[in-house]
Amino acid sequence: MRELWRGLGLPGLIDVHTHFMPKRVMDKVWRYFDSAGPLVGREWPISYRLAETERVEVLRGFGVTRFTSLVYPHKPDMAAWLNQWAAEFARTTPDCLATATFYPEPGVAEYVTRAIDDGVRVFKVHVQVGGYDPTDPLLDDVWGVIEDAGVPVVIHCGSGPAPGEFTGPEPVRSLLGRHPRLRLIIAHMGMPEYVDFIDLAERFDGVRLDTTMAFTDFAEKVMPFPADQYPRLAGLGERIVFGSDFPNIPYPYPHALQVLTELPGIDDDWLCNVLYRNAAELFRV
Repeated sequence: MRELWRGLGLPGLIDVHTHFMPKRVMDKVWRYFDSAGPLVGREWPISYRLAETERVEVLRGFGVTRFTSLVYPHKPDMAAWLNQWAAEFARTTPDCLATATFYPEPGVAEYVTRAIDDGVRVFKVHVQVGGYDPTDPLLDDVWGVIEDAGVPVVIHCGSGPAPGEFTGPEPVRSLLGRHPRLRLIIAHMGMPEYVDFIDLAERFDGVRLDTTMAFTDFAEKVMPFPADQYPRLAGLGERIVFGSDFPNIPYPYPHALQVLTELPGIDDDWLCNVLYRNAAELFRV
């Protein structure tokens, strides 16, 4: 795999969609995947079920120079604690982009502002797992603060692998109508509502799409990328960033890279942008 990015003349890879969490939280996530729960919906073996330090070294071994510790709450009174953990993880893991999250609850604006003041580089929002509307009034001030700070937000808002009450493009379209300067990174290319989220990426300057799980054999079996959209994909080379969902992927990490090299209509410049340059610019690496 190192041959890929070296052959492109890149210093390595930037993966905007990786998960590092407190051990007891990660263990619960893995148990949920093992049970093929309703938000998973199918057999989903974890390929990199390793200790935290081993997982970091695996990413480094692949040539990943920057990655995230995407944490997300599923209930109130959880986000601030996750943020404390993630801040400490970033302090002890210099190649991790400092990550934080939030939930619609009293006090959310205060801890989000504190995270920004402390140098957070990226937020994570999981509309499906959190089960909340991103336009919830409790988040009005939060989105304004994040918009003004220009901090990117990785947002899982598509209806894959299973739809939620507030997944799909409409809540995000409404959110961007209120806060058009937000830097949203649409996780999983917005799977399976690819076309709607490509529309948003073309319309709003701050919207990016991450490649997480898209185009892989695992995803293509149930939520294939529309063949007639490949020309648009090629034209969005400056709006797409690489993501993997490591360690919670049911296939080897290199597969997520290999499928990108096989997409129709893309060239080396597109790959350089997606695998490194776009994220380097977005996160000022």
